[in-house]
Amino acid sequence: MLAIGIVLSVVGLGSFCWLLFKLAIYALPVLAGLTAGLAAFHGGAGGIGAIIVGLVIGGATLALGQIAFAITRTPLIRAIIGLLYAVPATVAGHQLSFALAGIGMSTGGWQTAFAVVGAVLSGVTAFSRMTLFVPAADGQGSGGSHSPIVWRPHDQRR
Repeated sequence: MLAIGIVLSVVGLGSFCWLLFKLAIYALPVLAGLTAGLAAFHGGAGGIGAIIVGLVIGGATLALGQIAFAITRTPLIRAIIGLLYAVPATVAGHQLSFALAGIGMSTGGWQTAFAVVGAVLSGVTAFSRMTLFVPAADGQGSGGSHSPIVWRPHDQRR
């Protein structure tokens, strides 16, 4: 029974870490949707209206951020947009890593070290996932040859 408990603990911790990195980019949209939903609920929209408002605002935040990151050519603006999504993911990664490290060790330096590593990895993951939406300059990006849109550098457009 002890071996099963250890295996299930490792699987559970691995699942939490996988979810952290898989959902890292969604920290800002979830925060925006939650804030808008709570504001709508306190404004008298009711439960269903607050959920709808939260989902619409969260989805719009994600879509607009991805579109803005993909169409912007200036690296500074891309960095700012990427950081807008990476900073909340970094905070969420720190909190989750700190809590998961607290399960296996006492409060101290190692718990904080694991939390900092989790925060950095989570922020880098969120920023790198935002860059996935930027097409390659030569048109050979993630869209492949079946993509109806061909992306070319500005000086090669006809």
